[in-house]
Amino acid sequence: MQRLLFPPLKALMGSPCLRLLVPRAAPRTQCGCSCGIRSLLRPGQYSTISEVALQSGRGTVSLPSQAAERVVGRWLLVCSGTVAGAVILGGVTRLTESGLSMVDWHLIKEMKPPTSQDEWEAEFQKYQQFPEFKILNHDMTLAEFKFIWYMEYSHRMWGRLVGLAYILPAAYFWRKGWLSRSMKGRVLALCGLVCFQGLLGWYMVKSGLEEKPDSHDIPRVSQYRLAAHLGSALVLYCASLWTSLSLLLPQHKLPETRQLLWLRRFAHGTTGLVFLTALSGAFVAGLDAGLVYNSFPKMGESWIPEDLFTFSPTLRNVFENPTMVQFDHRILGITSVTAVTALYFLSRRIPLPRRTKMAAVTLLAVAYTQ
Repeated sequence: MQRLLFPPLKALMGSPCLRLLVPRAAPRTQCGCSCGIRSLLRPGQYSTISEVALQSGRGTVSLPSQAAERVVGRWLLVCSGTVAGAVILGGVTRLTESGLSMVDWHLIKEMKPPTSQDEWEAEFQKYQQFPEFKILNHDMTLAEFKFIWYMEYSHRMWGRLVGLAYILPAAYFWRKGWLSRSMKGRVLALCGLVCFQGLLGWYMVKSGLEEKPDSHDIPRVSQYRLAAHLGSALVLYCASLWTSLSLLLPQHKLPETRQLLWLRRFAHGTTGLVFLTALSGAFVAGLDAGLVYNSFPKMGESWIPEDLFTFSPTLRNVFENPTMVQFDHRILGITSVTAVTALYFLSRRIPLPRRTKMAAVTLLAVAYTQ
C-alpha cells in the first residue's frame, strides 16, 4: 500500500522540487561584451512549480505537482474500488433478504455486534416487532437471524470503511497542500456524496420497517429509495474513477474532427443509457419484478404482456407495475448492448490511440457478458 500511494524516494530526489530552497539565478543577459551578468532574485524569492509552495515558517515543502497528482490519483482509484465493493455487497444483502434485519441505526454504537446470548436475544426481539418478521419470517430461528444480521452488518461496516477511505486521506492531502484549487472542490463533493450515501441508505431501510395495515404484501424497501441509493453509489464510483484516471493517465491530444466529436457525443449518450438501465434494475429488485416472467426473449407466451397497463394513472405503471418494470428493463438492456456495439464499430472507423481502442473492446466484452 505504501508503494502504491507514495512515489519512490529516488524519484522525488531527482525532482526539481528539492531545488526550491536554493535561490534561482536569473538568466544571463547579453550586454555586448564577453561576460554575462547574473542577478540573483531578492532574498525570500524562490523558483516555483505549478501547485508547489514553500510553507513559510514551517520549513516543509509539498510534493511536486506531478508526484502529488499520482498519489491523489492512486488514492481515488482505491476509493472507487471500495465503492464497487459496497455495491456488490449491497446486492448480496438484497439477494439474501438481509437488509431489514437491523432495525435501528447508530453511527458508533452499532459498530460493536452482540456478543452474549442475552444481547442476541434482545436484538432478535427488536426484529420481531417489525413487519418482515410478522409476515414473512415468523418461524425464523435465532441462528437464521444471526446470518441475515451479519450480512447487513457487514454492508454497513463496509460503508463506514468507504467513508474513512475518502475523508481521512482527503484531510491529510488538503493539509499537505497536495490538492489544487479545482481538485479541492471535487474532493469536497466526493466526501459529501459519501456522507449522503450513508444517510440515504438508512432512509431506504426505514421505508421497509414501516407498518402498512392495509397491505398484505411482503415487506420490502421502497423501490424509489433503492434506485436513489444505487444511483448515488454509481455516481460516486464513476466520479472517483474518472478523476483518478484523469490524474494518472496523460490526456491524448487528438484533432477535433467531426467524426471524433460524433464519437464522443455517442459515448456520452451510451453512458447515460447504461446508467438508466442500472436504475431500472433497482426498480426490478425493489419490486421483485424479476420473478414475474422468467422466460426470454418472450414474456410468457407473448412478446408484449397484456398486463403492462393495469395501474391507474398510466405513468404509475412505469415505476410500480412489476410487469412493466421488467419489460422496461429488458428493453433498456437490449438497447444498451446495441449502443455499445455501435460505439465499438464507430471507434474502429477513427484513428484512435491504442488505449482507447482497448477500452472499446473491453466495454464490448463486458456488455455481452452482462
